[in-house]
Amino acid sequence: MKVLIVLTSHDELGDTGRKTGFWLEELAAPYYRFKEAGAQIVLASPKGGQPPLDPKSNESDFRTDDTRRFEADPEATEALANTVRLDAVSADDFDAVFYPGGHGPLWDLAEDTVSVRLIETTLRSGKPIALVCHAPGVLRHTVDEDGAPLVRGRNVTGFANTEEAAVQLTDIVPFLVEDELTGLGGVYSKTDDWQPHVLKDGLLITGQNPASSAPAADALIALVTGGGA
Repeated sequence: MKVLIVLTSHDELGDTGRKTGFWLEELAAPYYRFKEAGAQIVLASPKGGQPPLDPKSNESDFRTDDTRRFEADPEATEALANTVRLDAVSADDFDAVFYPGGHGPLWDLAEDTVSVRLIETTLRSGKPIALVCHAPGVLRHTVDEDGAPLVRGRNVTGFANTEEAAVQLTDIVPFLVEDELTGLGGVYSKTDDWQPHVLKDGLLITGQNPASSAPAADALIALVTGGGA
């Protein structure tokens, strides 16, 4: 099993002067789920190289056993420091694709035509994709084979409006994930803020928040290995 993990290259939190990027737990927890399943993992980002880490995700309140393990893992940190450029990878080379969140993807990956093509090609090839937290917002320009929004009529979730309000970024982000998915015709649902919530609709897996990253990775593994069909 070969899994592509796609990370953001965007590090500016709007016009606030604060930094953003990817959310560490949403990379670390799935990374070890995939490793323990025997997967070969490739990390990619639009610009390649070291993607920006959302500094808040490495504050003491948000550290987990997986994030500490990742930071102490030379193989993992080396892979993170040297992500391949997204335009250099092919969906044909992977069995599944995983998108961690963080606020960064709302600015770059959500508008990235290479990312759009990767998602569409992967799903049309019969391979699964999982996106967690803010990453489901990356689906905003993706379409199905008939040209309709990819999420239309699909059961989806992603970072809830109430969660965005709780972190006081409702007026900072370029769009709200919940509103975007709903506006595109997705059948959006959520659970209580910060609690795990993962939905699988065919080959598309979405998770609501950081707590959903590990179960979303498990669901992706199950689809690849035939345990979730």
